[in-house]
Amino acid sequence: MEDDREWMYEGRVVNAMFSNEWGDKVDEFVAFALRHPECVNGGTAIRCPCTLVKCQNKQFLNVETMKVHLYKNGFVPDYYVWIYHGEKQVHQRCSSSVRVSVSETDQMVLDSMNHTTYHRMVCDAAGPEFNPDEEPNAEARNFYDMIRAGDKPVYEGNSRHTQLSAAVRMLEIKCRHKCSQAWFDDMSNFIQELLPQDNLMPLDFYSTKKLVRGLGLPVQVIHCCVNNCMIYWGDDNDLNSCKKCGHARYKQKVRGSGNRLYIRKLKVPYKKMHYFPITPRLQRLYASTATANEMRWHSEHHMEDGKMCHPSDAPAWKHFDGCFPDFSFEVRNVRLGLFADGFQPFGQSGQQYSLWPVVVTPYNLPPDLCMKEFMFLTVLVPGPTNPKGKIDVFLQPLIAELKSLWGVGVQTYDISKRQNFQMRAALMWTINDFPAYSMMSGWSTACMLACPHCMEDSDAFRLIKSGKQSWFDNHRKFLPINHPYRRNTKDFIKNRKVTKQFPGVRSGDEILQDLNNRGLRKVIDVDAEVVNAAISKTCGWNKRSIFWDLPYWREHLLRHNLDVMHIEKNVFDNIFNTVFNIPGKTKDTYKSRDELIKYCRRPQFAQNLVTGKYPDVPFVLNKSQKKEVLEWVKKLRFPDGYASNLGRCVDANKLKMFGMKSHDCHVFMQRLLPIALREFLPNRIWEPLTEISLFFKQLTSSSLTDEELRNLDEQIPVILCNLEKIFPPSFFDSMEHLLVHLAYEARIAGPVHYRWMYPPERYLRKIKHKIMNKAQVEGSISIGYIMDEAAKFASFYFKEGDPTIPLKDKRNEVYLDDIEDDDMFEIFKPPGKAIGAEGKRYLADNEYTAAHLYVLMNCPEVQPFIDLFVTEKRKQFPNLNDEVVNALTEQEFPSWFEKYVCS
Repeated sequence: MEDDREWMYEGRVVNAMFSNEWGDKVDEFVAFALRHPECVNGGTAIRCPCTLVKCQNKQFLNVETMKVHLYKNGFVPDYYVWIYHGEKQVHQRCSSSVRVSVSETDQMVLDSMNHTTYHRMVCDAAGPEFNPDEEPNAEARNFYDMIRAGDKPVYEGNSRHTQLSAAVRMLEIKCRHKCSQAWFDDMSNFIQELLPQDNLMPLDFYSTKKLVRGLGLPVQVIHCCVNNCMIYWGDDNDLNSCKKCGHARYKQKVRGSGNRLYIRKLKVPYKKMHYFPITPRLQRLYASTATANEMRWHSEHHMEDGKMCHPSDAPAWKHFDGCFPDFSFEVRNVRLGLFADGFQPFGQSGQQYSLWPVVVTPYNLPPDLCMKEFMFLTVLVPGPTNPKGKIDVFLQPLIAELKSLWGVGVQTYDISKRQNFQMRAALMWTINDFPAYSMMSGWSTACMLACPHCMEDSDAFRLIKSGKQSWFDNHRKFLPINHPYRRNTKDFIKNRKVTKQFPGVRSGDEILQDLNNRGLRKVIDVDAEVVNAAISKTCGWNKRSIFWDLPYWREHLLRHNLDVMHIEKNVFDNIFNTVFNIPGKTKDTYKSRDELIKYCRRPQFAQNLVTGKYPDVPFVLNKSQKKEVLEWVKKLRFPDGYASNLGRCVDANKLKMFGMKSHDCHVFMQRLLPIALREFLPNRIWEPLTEISLFFKQLTSSSLTDEELRNLDEQIPVILCNLEKIFPPSFFDSMEHLLVHLAYEARIAGPVHYRWMYPPERYLRKIKHKIMNKAQVEGSISIGYIMDEAAKFASFYFKEGDPTIPLKDKRNEVYLDDIEDDDMFEIFKPPGKAIGAEGKRYLADNEYTAAHLYVLMNCPEVQPFIDLFVTEKRKQFPNLNDEVVNALTEQEFPSWFEKYVCS
């Protein structure tokens, strides 16, 4: 291909005839474009570079039609580098060019724009389409304004800050500390008083927002039916009333009564949603040097010792790569997770209002950033009512964009490699609590078929006294076929043997076939409500999820995740409330006793017909035992940031704990429960409870191996069966049953902490804090989110080095590098500092011995001596097993070490 491309604009017409030479050059151009599949749509269509407004490298056309356009209209001006047709060499972004058609002032700006970090920030935000060769439009003018502001010192003689840097720093501080606009205005006025009169510091929040508006990303406001039937979008954009319920789209123009009538000048919709397109937000990840390299981490790291530490190590990710090798070939293509949850913006005692944000997060990033730093609010489902199964109505724009990102993709500039590429994206799975699981998947989670893995194979039943659903004796089918529990007719449902086996989880093709055979409708279909209501009476499906519109959805091994966070909390609540016999929450009631006698052979717990009382059960603590446990909990102290103060949850009068958050239950379940109950419960009861605690502890590890997860998958049915031998049938609701599937999901999809609701819940708290105007909840969140995005993007350019490191250390945080004593042992270099005033006390003998042993066993400098001691013991006693060796080490090593060192 010739470097001189002046032919594109010369010689098209010669003597009133189209030139053959020019036509040959066009054929070469077409052949060049077709050799780059990333720029070809559907195998035959490429972007048309003619001068028509609707074309200009924006519209895909087939080759012949595009040629006709070029013959008639010619090439778009200054298209000398074919970046939209596969040419890797691009203009030096935001640099001067010999073909410039901008004003002299703008050219001077462009000539100096590489001087500062903030100039680079403006270029990254503008994207590769910001071409200095074109006359700036209104949007481009924003970037020119910011570039000029980046050249002007905030006042004469100040070399540290420009007008732009001062504005973005103030905006970032406002967002980071959640300050109000009134605070921002007052602080700006105060700063004006401190600076010289001719300073360029923004006067208030409005002027700051106006200056940095180019850093923001788009948001679309879409009108909705007040009854959540439809959104006025796409083909329905011009409707004035709902096509399902007939409700009007706009409020009446005349309001009031009598002589006080008001006429609205504008059309005001009854309801509207906010949609934040994900494409420009994903593109910005490649526009900044802070994140562009990190987006390739998933393909560049390697598993160590077979341990899964990221979803990219899991079989689900690799299976998807195998199904779509063309997608996985480009490692910069984005894998996404989606979560949705509702919250009450006015608190529990305020107005009833249910707001549902839908958020996506990229999984390309490394563990320290994934599910932490980068989450994108995508859909803001308006209140005040819960959308329930109609949430698919509001997901239509997102699904359409995901289909476009999968099929065609979007040209994106990767600043780390200085090249354009065709970015595509795929949604891997959704993350929700159990009620929202039904909203997303279409499988009902509120009936005896609630388990989305067992589906119609569930053995749940309804209890005769309480009328509640029970999953008691629903786990022996997961045991090996020759396990003795299968033949046990005494400890489970009496006179019942279990011979059937769990058939396994259905594939995406099987589920889709079932949906098609049953004739389920998407909720956006006109007749969906009537048809789905009739079908749902005969199965667990209540709709056809809109996610099945994604062409790759059926190939996923896991589409919707069971949320370990909420499952663990519910299991803990059941155990704690039953063991502590909390009134109204315990599962050991007189009805459950009658049901226990009805279904199981445990006559020792039957009602005494003479006294009318029920005997005590061994899994309930008495009053003194409960008091002792709660006093112990009240005195507990944890490392800073590890857990909240559990002592605040103790009610010493009613002998219970209250107000425990999910993370409190998480810590208690995995760390405290076995210790708290060890001295008070018989071993046959304490051991299964401890096994449940260890199950959650191992399941939620940051790295997992396939062997460990297979062991957990084999152990959990036995643990649940042991619990069934202890607790009544009313104890086992759907949450206890779902434990049997958690290890399988972790083995398929990877570590749990990428797929549970802790990060989303924390993110929703941030969104809630953006509500400054409670009369306009959604709009307030939208404005705050856009400003937060701009401030976060700008913060990447505040200092050199890694911009993802927080600007300040966390409280009580100390780095090892800060400790100057090189002779100090590692164990005495803690990554923290003491809280409060120091105190002194003498240790008891047993405390001193335990502290001495802990220091020796955890000091890296002592480890060679421990190895030497173990070697001597094994030579002296060759037949010792590891358990005996560990016991001898704890008993004899301290004295042996003292003699060895002194000798």
